[in-house]
Amino acid sequence: MLKLDNVSASYGSVPAISNVSIEIGEGEAVGLLGANGAGKSTTLRAISSLVKLTSGTVTLDGINLASFPPYRIPELGIAHVPEGRQVFPEMTVHENLEIGAYVPKAKAERRQTLELVYSIFPRLAERRKQLAGTMSGGEQQMLAVGRGLMLKPRLLMLDEPSLGLSPRARNEMMAAVSELCRAHGLTALVAEQLNPSIAPPHPLKPAETDYGNARAPCTHRHFHCAHRERGSHIRRLARAIERRASVPRIRHHFQRGGDRPR
Repeated sequence: MLKLDNVSASYGSVPAISNVSIEIGEGEAVGLLGANGAGKSTTLRAISSLVKLTSGTVTLDGINLASFPPYRIPELGIAHVPEGRQVFPEMTVHENLEIGAYVPKAKAERRQTLELVYSIFPRLAERRKQLAGTMSGGEQQMLAVGRGLMLKPRLLMLDEPSLGLSPRARNEMMAAVSELCRAHGLTALVAEQLNPSIAPPHPLKPAETDYGNARAPCTHRHFHCAHRERGSHIRRLARAIERRASVPRIRHHFQRGGDRPR
């Protein structure tokens, strides 16, 4: 179904991912694990055409995704739920969900999909008229995932869906994703930090391979992962910029007669 073949991407001159190769079959749930800055989000953005590739290919059933602009990717059946939930706070739960069904095919079946989402996340049904900005973090994450499901995707990509959630809310979220893959044939790609207890009772099964050369087949019963141990170029660059930027700020402080820092 989805295949990444030696994919590399960068932000300007700073490389973010290098030679990533992953194959995901229909109905599989694949976990992409790594520390902050390892390139998990960049990998998902590369699939969504939000980041231009420097090398390699991303294909969905043989279709080259790099040839499509980002707004066309959902039309191919790919839903990308970004990190940080990003719900519309001044809109109700119901309105947020309806926005997810903007693709013509999904819009035609919006009522049936709403019923499915409310059955998966009953708490959203209870709060359908509540403003999204007044909900808890776990409830907002359920809403973000539900909005992605409203697209009726073939592939659901979740970027750190457990971020900031309690263990109970985290387990409920991952159990729902596993159930979707098992009962509805959904394919899922979940980017998460290294946490072997993230999806009980379906334990993560790490791939014995480097992040940059991952080939991890799996079934819905296990999240296979690929991770990178080496440090992030982006983090090192950010620290270097911060160190350089602090020098003129201190000099300007002294020139204005400020006290020497203690």
